[in-house]
Amino acid sequence: MYQIKTMNKISPMGLDRFDPQSFCYGEDVDKPDAILVRSASLHETELPKSLKAIARAGAGVNNIPVEKCSEKGIVVFNTPGANANAVKELVLAGLLLSSRKIVQGIQWSQSLAGQGEQIPALVEKGKGKFVGPELLGKKLGVIGLGAIGGLVANAAISLGMEVYGYDPYISVDLAWKLSRSIIHASSLKQIYENCDYITIHVPAVGDTKGMINSESIQTMKQGVRILNFSRGELAVAADVKEAVQSGRMACYVTDFPSEELMGIENIITVPHLGASTPESEDNCAGMAASQLVDFLENGNIVNSVNFPNVTMPRTTKLRYGVVHKNIPNMLSQITNAFSSSQVNIENMASKSKKDYAYTILDIAGEVSGAFAEKIQAIEGIVRVYQF
Repeated sequence: MYQIKTMNKISPMGLDRFDPQSFCYGEDVDKPDAILVRSASLHETELPKSLKAIARAGAGVNNIPVEKCSEKGIVVFNTPGANANAVKELVLAGLLLSSRKIVQGIQWSQSLAGQGEQIPALVEKGKGKFVGPELLGKKLGVIGLGAIGGLVANAAISLGMEVYGYDPYISVDLAWKLSRSIIHASSLKQIYENCDYITIHVPAVGDTKGMINSESIQTMKQGVRILNFSRGELAVAADVKEAVQSGRMACYVTDFPSEELMGIENIITVPHLGASTPESEDNCAGMAASQLVDFLENGNIVNSVNFPNVTMPRTTKLRYGVVHKNIPNMLSQITNAFSSSQVNIENMASKSKKDYAYTILDIAGEVSGAFAEKIQAIEGIVRVYQF
């Protein structure tokens, strides 16, 4: 029976994917085959030898030690797109919040409590302080056209905005889903120089961390409004604060509050609500659990952040999954290990991703219990699984 350790509260939509005849799950599992997690940090957690996979019910994996997992042959899954609609809706709200001074207006109107019958007159007198532009006809730059960015871009077209999209790594499948009205931006410079609003939908990696900084802000339109619902590290907080206070940036809306951004007029901090909908939590949990089940039972990998996606219809009772370094001569050494032991390979699939590769092999007949150890002994093999 497979043992699944759950961390955080997991939606029943995910837990229901575990057949009670084959899976046992709970927070107190000692030797888990897999971990299903939302936001709990695993960086200080000792990863047991039994652990084969970790599934994050969400897109970001900053709470998981991905590099350490790769070295141990532990597959790390995420759920791209499962919370895309929830985040898209919040980004659209962010566009309106950045324009119409809704937050400031609500805060001011609440301060009128106790004024009794004078409130209507005070409202009419004071509302002029909260004038803001409409979205219709304005230019929006969408940086990153993945699952979320693509939805935002299409929705903004429906709102009557002129949308520029920038993503040098967009997949063909995602490109087909974009409105033909979206203008293809060939560079960030084109986004910065033309757009009244900019929304960022990229991961926080080496080249993107701190991409919104004093230097890049200076190349943007005067009074630009920026939305960051991806990762706080994408913007340099001190530079954003300075730009907003000087008027260079009209508004900054983020789902990632920090000390430097608190209490600043025209900086709106949302308490990380992007995926905080019951529908999103259900979708993420269901996708994460399904990916774990398929891997543990069949060795198929879908939506892994550290290993390539490899799936193959099962043709035999016995299957091996081999995690190995992406170096020359690995496949020949693996297949030679089978052939030298008179083991027939019925079917095989293999792909690589950066430094690692993953190979699935369907095997005819039976093999000895020590056969996996023979493969594991090959230099460059990270881990061998039998399914």
